[in-house]
Amino acid sequence: VQLQASGGGLVQAGGSLSLSCAVSGSIFSVSTMGWYRQAPGKQRELVASITSGGRTNYPDSVKGRFTISRDNAKNTVYLQMISLKPEDTAVYYCKADNVFVSAWGPGINYWGQGTQVTVSS
Repeated sequence: VQLQASGGGLVQAGGSLSLSCAVSGSIFSVSTMGWYRQAPGKQRELVASITSGGRTNYPDSVKGRFTISRDNAKNTVYLQMISLKPEDTAVYYCKADNVFVSAWGPGINYWGQGTQVTVSS
């Protein structure tokens, strides 16, 4: 099982970017999927999460600007970011919780490789 993230890059403040992350391998099911970010010298923090049923969660810092979605058939999670701010600059990581490769488990959490998002002022 691997998580492959794509997207990111450099954008000016007020701009937008999209990220995607696909879970590859022989997958039976995936529970919650999410995006986290880590800025230099700071702890990794949750940016957005979405359950298999589509329930979403955002911290106040990105609410209204970031939108998470997923395609369960493709085991892919997306993050649409608008009105980006310099403080959104960080390495963004995707995460998949309770990934089952069979009906009998165990469910394992996986992280994708990070992708850099840089917002210039």
